Amino acid sequence: MNIFYEEDGGFKTGHVLTDQGGAFQVESSTGKRSKVKANSVLIEFREPEAATLLRDAQILAEDIDLDLLWECAPQEEFGFGDMGSEYFGHAPTPPEAAALVIRLHSAPMYFYRKGKGRYKAAPEESLKAALASVERKKQQAILQAQYVEELKAQRLPDVLRPKVRELLFKPDKNGIEYKALEEACVALATTPARLLLTNGGLSSPKELHRQRFLWTNFPRGTDFPVLVAPEITAELPLAEVSAFSIDDHTTTEIDDALSVQKTESGYRIGIHIAAPGLAIQPGDAIDQIARERYSTVYMPGEKITMLPDNVVELYTLAEGRACPALSLYVDVTVDTVSNEWAITQSTSRIERVPISHNLRHNALDEIITEQSLTDGTEEYPCKHELGVLWQFAQWLHANRQAARVTSGLKPEAHNRADYNFYIGDNEQVSISRRKRDAPLDKLVAELMILANSTWGKLLADNGVPGIYRAQNAGFGPAARVRMITHAAPHVGLGVAQYAWSTSPLRRYVDLVNQWQLLACIQQTPAPFKKNDSELFAIVSGFDAAYAVYAEIQNTMERYWCLRWLEQQEVRVTEALVQREDNVVLPNIPLQFRVPGLLGIDPPLPRGNRVEVELLATDLVDLTVECRLIAIIEEVEDESLLEPEEEASVDDVA
Repeated sequence: MNIFYEEDGGFKTGHVLTDQGGAFQVESSTGKRSKVKANSVLIEFREPEAATLLRDAQILAEDIDLDLLWECAPQEEFGFGDMGSEYFGHAPTPPEAAALVIRLHSAPMYFYRKGKGRYKAAPEESLKAALASVERKKQQAILQAQYVEELKAQRLPDVLRPKVRELLFKPDKNGIEYKALEEACVALATTPARLLLTNGGLSSPKELHRQRFLWTNFPRGTDFPVLVAPEITAELPLAEVSAFSIDDHTTTEIDDALSVQKTESGYRIGIHIAAPGLAIQPGDAIDQIARERYSTVYMPGEKITMLPDNVVELYTLAEGRACPALSLYVDVTVDTVSNEWAITQSTSRIERVPISHNLRHNALDEIITEQSLTDGTEEYPCKHELGVLWQFAQWLHANRQAARVTSGLKPEAHNRADYNFYIGDNEQVSISRRKRDAPLDKLVAELMILANSTWGKLLADNGVPGIYRAQNAGFGPAARVRMITHAAPHVGLGVAQYAWSTSPLRRYVDLVNQWQLLACIQQTPAPFKKNDSELFAIVSGFDAAYAVYAEIQNTMERYWCLRWLEQQEVRVTEALVQREDNVVLPNIPLQFRVPGLLGIDPPLPRGNRVEVELLATDLVDLTVECRLIAIIEEVEDESLLEPEEEASVDDVA
């Protein structure tokens, strides 16, 4: 006797050697012997042979019409034997019965399994839905295969074009579009980003980096809703000064200006800050936009402003206008013999300030040098005022350095360079280097530190909370700059307290602090109280946004450095060792690793000059492939190096 039985989800046949009641000892066609439980047996037969029956049943099963079989099936539960006569028109032979079992078992959409050899026909609606799903998947598979072939042929299917950012940055991995992209990438041994660049899904690697940032941080785009900026309607006194600003030529958000007045005992130094806080109010439409963005985003050749252009235009300190401003006046005396300065008092006012000049770095940096400020040989606007401010700034700087030393830190190292990136026609990039202690930079920085420190004290003295930058003495995590809502020292800057307040058009923290300062000066209730949960939320949100914005700025600066190398066709160049195998180029802020430096023992000292050959640059991964050519010598100009990590952090803006 032979049996047809189910085992491990499939069907087998075998010749029975012994019948043990509850089980059979069975021999397969290959001679393998096994034990089969009786409740697994579906059909017992004598003819044909076991192997022949299974072969014939599988062939017959393929010819069984499922639709006809489903129509013949009763509505109630049935056994396969009950269906045999109905379908075949006669009592089924063992191969036909086995074929019926195989076919019923292979069609779970048509027949639900209810037990050994027992089934129930699927309801009509369920069957239609299941068949539609199968057809849909079949069509999707066809479409997916078409997409794969188009992608492999370096064509971007039209249906994928509007989904490029989603496919790259937040793909639906179950969608056929992503599956097609992934399959094509595997076939071409590439990545989705590179394939979409090749196929025109992205115009350039620059767009890849920008769109990745925008997708996460500006999912609704960077455009502003239509808003009317509120006018400052308060009657403000007109300041008896002629103020001027100093900014890069691309700056539109001019939020700080300076003035100098001669007094009987010395000078009155004016620091004038744009006052959008007089019109924008916490919770209004413009505030909500500013709080959502937290800051202007800076990237080479472009920026995403915190406030709409029409709002900036209304409050910016543009020349030729008397602009509403929050002013800090510092009265100073100077000993002409010892050149010692002293601050005798400071006063804060809300007023309209006449702006005579918007000075620009690109026009003056080459003219206004330490030498020209000292000997007066050059001619430029606001010459006298800049000369006074330069001397005052040097005195302020010296005092801060003394405070740093008292806190156990070294004086600030003036060896860090800033770089200006200018993107011209056809994306031609030029990169120019400017040391951070250039006179105009240093002058503005020192006066902004003075204003932020003085106004931070004003808030503390009035018991009004603000948002401060603080840094403890020492090194490590405890000495990191942090944002808090009460006054505390910033040892890195050498000041007793430091509250960002001088950039309210481009940094939300400064706008918040301006509201608090205006309340102190006007003696009105401050918008934010001590331990205000909203203030803590602003600190947390700003910290997170500012870190992300700094990351995209660094990413895009690195991208443009690599573009500069390509455009200048740099093949061999000198580089300066930072540490171990990490080097920096002397004329652009590009760091990368040189594998050949790893084998040198002891490692080359910081500042050692080496010659490297640039073999390839990758604008997608932002990497440099290079090899070491020669070791030259130690560098003399340390301004070409990035500074070693130290406790102080530059918080000036």
